[in-house]
Amino acid sequence: QVQLVESGGGLVQAGGSMRLSCAVSGTTLSNLAIRWHRQAPGKQREWVADMRSSGSTNYAASVKGRFTISKDNAKNTMYLQMNSLEPEDTAVYYCGITRSTIYWGQGIQVTVSS
Repeated sequence: QVQLVESGGGLVQAGGSMRLSCAVSGTTLSNLAIRWHRQAPGKQREWVADMRSSGSTNYAASVKGRFTISKDNAKNTMYLQMNSLEPEDTAVYYCGITRSTIYWGQGIQVTVSS
């Protein structure tokens, strides 16, 4: 059974940093594509960043240069490092992995105060 559990969210002031973690069980991260999405209040879920199985990364324009997606295969954990946070980054963040389907974590709240 594949499970993803996010951690590291909470409240941070604008301009601050936060690192989200996503521990994966039931499968190994190596050779899997990973992604982060988020959903702000009253808005649709949106893609934030992804890493292909090749290791190449892609970012939404709104976070490029501020966020970094990564993974540690030995720990079977993926990360989203978020710097220079803005109030507009306030959302529930979801990690996901792609196998035959996409598996999602339960989501974690990130709140950026102005």
